[in-house]
Amino acid sequence: MYRLAEVLALWPGKSAAADGVEHPALYHMLDVAAVAEILIEPWGFLRPVRDALVLLAGLHDLGKISDSFRNMLRDGTRQYRRHWEMTEVLLYRHDSVIGEILGLEVYQRKSLYACVAGHHGRPPSGPLDDFRLDYHIGEQAMRDACEVIRAFSAFWPDASLSDMDDSTLQALEWWLPGFITTADWIGSNTEWFPATAPGPGLAEYLAGARGRAARAVTAAGLDAPSPAAGPLFDLAPRPMQAACSAVPLPDGPMLAVIEDETGSGKTEAALILAQRMMLAGKGRGLFFALPTTATADAMFARARDVVGCMFAAPPSLTLAHGRAALSQDFKALRGTSARYSDAPVCSDWLADNRRRALLATVGVGTIDQALLSVLPTRFATLRHYGLASKILIVDEVHEMGAPYMATELAQLLRLHRMAGGSAILLTATLPLAQRRMLLEAWGAEDDGSRAYPVLTVAGARRAEALPQVASPRGPVAVTRLSDDEAAVALLREKAAAGAACLWVRNAVDDAIAAVDALRDAGIPADLLHARFALADRLRHESRLLSRFGKAGEGRAGQVLVATQVVESSLDLDFDVMVSDLAPMAALIQRAGRLWRHMDRRPTAARPVPAPMLHVISPDPEVVEDDQWLHRVLDRGAWVYPLDLQWRTARALFDAGRIDAPGGLRDLIEAAHGADAPPIPATLEAAEITREGEGFAEANQARRNLVRIEDGYRGNPAAPDTDYPTRLGRPQRVLLLVKRKAGGLAPYAGSNDAEGWQLSEVQAAEHRVAHLDLPKQDNPEIAALTADWPEWRKRAATICTIGEGGRICEGLHYDANTGIVFDDGRG
Repeated sequence: MYRLAEVLALWPGKSAAADGVEHPALYHMLDVAAVAEILIEPWGFLRPVRDALVLLAGLHDLGKISDSFRNMLRDGTRQYRRHWEMTEVLLYRHDSVIGEILGLEVYQRKSLYACVAGHHGRPPSGPLDDFRLDYHIGEQAMRDACEVIRAFSAFWPDASLSDMDDSTLQALEWWLPGFITTADWIGSNTEWFPATAPGPGLAEYLAGARGRAARAVTAAGLDAPSPAAGPLFDLAPRPMQAACSAVPLPDGPMLAVIEDETGSGKTEAALILAQRMMLAGKGRGLFFALPTTATADAMFARARDVVGCMFAAPPSLTLAHGRAALSQDFKALRGTSARYSDAPVCSDWLADNRRRALLATVGVGTIDQALLSVLPTRFATLRHYGLASKILIVDEVHEMGAPYMATELAQLLRLHRMAGGSAILLTATLPLAQRRMLLEAWGAEDDGSRAYPVLTVAGARRAEALPQVASPRGPVAVTRLSDDEAAVALLREKAAAGAACLWVRNAVDDAIAAVDALRDAGIPADLLHARFALADRLRHESRLLSRFGKAGEGRAGQVLVATQVVESSLDLDFDVMVSDLAPMAALIQRAGRLWRHMDRRPTAARPVPAPMLHVISPDPEVVEDDQWLHRVLDRGAWVYPLDLQWRTARALFDAGRIDAPGGLRDLIEAAHGADAPPIPATLEAAEITREGEGFAEANQARRNLVRIEDGYRGNPAAPDTDYPTRLGRPQRVLLLVKRKAGGLAPYAGSNDAEGWQLSEVQAAEHRVAHLDLPKQDNPEIAALTADWPEWRKRAATICTIGEGGRICEGLHYDANTGIVFDDGRG
């Protein structure tokens, strides 16, 4: 390249380092290209495509070769258009040169230019025919940019995309921005790529950058080890696990659906199948997607002990959700290196950012982290790139059946398959209609099999029905209780007999009222729900696990009142269960906490002769009006759709028991599927409302989702908060503080990020909107938040806890009760 020394000095890539050295733009671009060479190697692209994609990665900051960027960096002048958007402009201006190198039609190349420029998390959006752009780039920069393209192409002389068809290019449009973003993040790390003054020639500099890139990718934790064969579990396989170890694997991307009862070993089955899929080249890592942070935390603890056996060297392992920093298991893993460990590891670089967490060899997180890849949010393509190399394992998929979330999940499967990814879905109570929808999203037909348990592989000629192995606990009898008073009387009797008892309520205020009623009857009771400050909730969960968990002690005669938080996130075991009426899938999940650990507590050791689920419900045969359920349940009658509640009551009381696994399919379909009976006339309005709201939710999801056919540039990105991953009543985050000598301090204690997170509690927006909450410009609060960025101030409402737990008129907080609305409603 002519005038090399002059060009290197003319176009800086970064602000001057502490020692005054400006890292030239060309050096930075080669840093990123060198990282891209390492990252792309496992993807198996043919040499021409590989070189073409590395070349495009190297050109990602071509827009820094412009008067506009240089003046901003050196003089603080505002850029006419940001440098990454100028990259698209310069590639567009020099399309004829790039066309000679890469081939393709003009429209195909131009769609890729936006992808190259999109490494700051969103596509460029400005018009490309703005005549003022050339002025702000500058004549010298325009000529130098052309020379840089030619000079870089000499390093990857085989670069060509000429054989790529439109469908492959469409997939590449969604993959390429995330790939370049990852390379840019690593290549911009000054610890790994320190500023270098202009001097070395491009070839000399690239040679050094390649060595630094190899070390940087390793330090970042992105050098995924190869999968390893060998047994994962030293146990006799259960039927589903045996099926997953033997089912034929189809060519290409693969989707499997595992349907089996709670506690049947579905997770182990999925890991056995995922190991085989990785060995067959269907992925180089795993991402476990769970419905809640609590279930993600529990899965992380399980995965940590197993996934190391699935790879030839310690894999990187991350936890991806908003409260991952509070996980003790994750904190113990942070900063570890494969150089000093035989167990899974996690670099600080991966752990510092939820988006980066999806780049680890193995990730565990909430489904929301994956769904953000199909919403037009910033860095959605980074998430997509991170997932593309993974076996996506979605657990508790029945929890994602609401129309909005189900539509998102279907799009996630489409995009994942388009990128060549594979997936495994796990469920205990999936309605057939939802299974059919997910298989169709994958491009496969559902054979309609009603077998249960069953392993379905998309595209296989038939689903594989498995032997029905009866649970050691036997069937769970179901009986109806007419009201809360009957529940209190039952629990008094069973607790006195030494039974560990659980009462599951649909609403928090009903749970609080139940504890009060039990205590008034002389029955001590614990309380667990989601309206505690996180510090108190974790404290309660730990204590309850030590009492009601697998190895729990002191459980005899103890009673817990809880909300839905016990359905899946905590491994608890009870002798007696009472539950508010809920949809069939929820009741089956709740019943999974009844007589759970038979190896520890066999029938002879239980204080009651058989498992029984007592459901508080009106008689489904007597429906006088639409207040049928509200006369029996209080706030809990509003939580779930009324028509589903009635169908559940009808099917469950007709059956008289939950017989797992053999009877689960019929129960699920009788409440949620085609077998459901007609609704009573007085409840028809509720059914019409639910169906109408469902159509509206699905349409909202379709409007929100990325439009794959519009390409990357056609999907402008917005902050994550603009596009929710799930719908529901708006929540307000209350940040609890208390007065200390030096001013206000977090309720949980330590004045650090962890202390603040542990002091958070959520309450329904409609319940707090009318309350006179503390004014945020109050001098005490203003002093506390003076140094906070605006986004943090907007994210939560500071609430000072006064004497007796009072926050304001109508609201107080208690460590053993949680947020309490003093009108008793919520």
